[in-house]
Amino acid sequence: MQYVYIVVIGLHVMAGVFWAGTTIAVARDPEIKAERFIRPQLGASGLVFLTGILLWYFFHEGAFGSMEMVLALGIATALIAAGVQGALVASASRQLAGADAATQTQLRAKMTKGERIAGGLLVITVLCMATARMF
Repeated sequence: MQYVYIVVIGLHVMAGVFWAGTTIAVARDPEIKAERFIRPQLGASGLVFLTGILLWYFFHEGAFGSMEMVLALGIATALIAAGVQGALVASASRQLAGADAATQTQLRAKMTKGERIAGGLLVITVLCMATARMF
């Protein structure tokens, strides 16, 4: 059974690092085309949520102390970040095809804004995950 824990934790961490890392990188440099990363980012977020549900079941079922409250805050900010990326970045990237130059500029600004909001939320998520054991 320990192998299952190792695999699930590994997938959770690797997908989370990819999701948060690419989000923050794209948010910091608008020259990186966000439309190239949004599908893998949302895929990674889905994997993070699925493995996170398993980890909660394995290690936190039946308990809701201060550690779980901190983790719940991290989960909430991650869910909001995924929603922001879906609503702002994914919707704008779908509209890019066939748009004129002025519209593309506006859409890219919208995508950058979405990545910046999501990046800030994911920083909070990472901090919650990293510090939960201290509570």
